[in-house]
Amino acid sequence: MYKIVKTKFKDLIIVQNYPYKDMRGKLLFGSFANALKKKFVHEYTSISKKNVFRGFHYQYKKKQGKLITVLYGEILDCVIDLRKNSKTFKKNFKIKLSGSNNKSLYIPPGFAHGYYVFKNNTVVNCKQTNPFNSKFEKGIIWNDKSLKLKWKFKKPILSAKDKKQPSYYS
Repeated sequence: MYKIVKTKFKDLIIVQNYPYKDMRGKLLFGSFANALKKKFVHEYTSISKKNVFRGFHYQYKKKQGKLITVLYGEILDCVIDLRKNSKTFKKNFKIKLSGSNNKSLYIPPGFAHGYYVFKNNTVVNCKQTNPFNSKFEKGIIWNDKSLKLKWKFKKPILSAKDKKQPSYYS
């Protein structure tokens, strides 16, 4: 089964999964839609190399809630609260998610999302409450000084798009 854990960020939720394990392996409960009271309408899976950083991405219209689960490998997942009326506006939240710790993170609409990959062939599943729409997509550079993000890595592997992301205030 699973347990829902609230964070200090409104509606940002950690889901601790307790998989069924036997001699064949493990069975994860992957949809917490009822417990989260969310409807997921879009889903994708990414497979990444070690030292990749994906993000920060968000949609400014048709905002997306996201449920992030690592099936294999390990990431440092990071979100930035962009909800202007929130007590945690511009603050970030980081959590290690892995195939072995069986945690998922539900990110409500209004957050920028990114993650750093620790192991080769890390498999990340993302369920979304709204489909991706490139017309409404924006991003923030991974090392934006104004957001005071503290990283233990220096030079992540970035996509061409993520290399060009602006700072939050551009």
